[in-house]
Amino acid sequence: MGKVAVLGAGSWGTAFALVAADAGNEVCLWARREEVAATIRRTHENPDYLPGIVLPEAVTATHDVAAALAGADVVAFVTPSQTFRANLAEWAPHLPDEAVLVSLMKGVELGTLKRMSEVIAEVTGAGPERIAVVSGPNLAREIARREPAASVVACADEEVAQRLQTALHTPSFRPYTSTDVVGCELGGAYKNVVAIAVGIAVGLGFGDNSTASVITRGLAETARLAMGLGANPLTLMGLAGLGDLVATCSSPLSRNRTFGERLGRGSSVEEIVASSHQVAEGAKSCHSLRELGARVGVELPLAQYVDEVIAGRMTVAEMIDAVLARETKAEIG
Repeated sequence: MGKVAVLGAGSWGTAFALVAADAGNEVCLWARREEVAATIRRTHENPDYLPGIVLPEAVTATHDVAAALAGADVVAFVTPSQTFRANLAEWAPHLPDEAVLVSLMKGVELGTLKRMSEVIAEVTGAGPERIAVVSGPNLAREIARREPAASVVACADEEVAQRLQTALHTPSFRPYTSTDVVGCELGGAYKNVVAIAVGIAVGLGFGDNSTASVITRGLAETARLAMGLGANPLTLMGLAGLGDLVATCSSPLSRNRTFGERLGRGSSVEEIVASSHQVAEGAKSCHSLRELGARVGVELPLAQYVDEVIAGRMTVAEMIDAVLARETKAEIG
């Protein structure tokens, strides 16, 4: 597709820029801090987020959003979901009229309960044929090391999804296409909540039976919510659902699982947030996902309990007691 602008130079934004460059695109990576952009230009590394990873020569970096967006065929957004609307409102005047707008974010906005593709549509006025999402088991450091990985590129317009698939396909990164934007986004958002719950179980010293149970029930909750909002349940059995869920819940590289582990070991939310410069999206989205479930009449126990723990209304021990005290019933149905 020519030029790809990536707005957000954290670990996933930087790794995505590497993928786009490996696929043959010219890439401009926008960094919120000028010193990060200057370091990338000078060293072709982003030591703040992906130390030791050398970026391709096709990746440039800037703090000037207008320069980053000029002539872009694809614009990929990768910022914390709860600040995205405000950022996008500032960026919107500089967006090229025909560019495909791609969300790499995995959250649901507090208050509005909007998915990130909905925020893009609302702020920019872009039609569904110009809005896409990328979601899957994509831990940034593994992607940046060019370990084999797959993902899903979803757009309501299948032809646009196929164009993005071609533009992002590399020897180590394999994109699949989908038209189920809703399912891909909800799979990506809810797995962060499940990963926090899994992390809590690990932090409390529980083993594989416990974590497997949480992952499985989390998948069921994700599918119920997604179906309630019109998604294809099969999407949740694929890379953007089960694949992303397994990677995020199983890997020590996952910031959401790590967040949960620290909660399970006794750290407070404030202590965890203060000691990390990266966002655990599930800690914010648990509340909006819980409210979204209530809106469509879907019960989401994990979102409910994680939200209670994050808000300080429940301890992790009380969370486990509440889960175990739930009424038993048929697994399916």
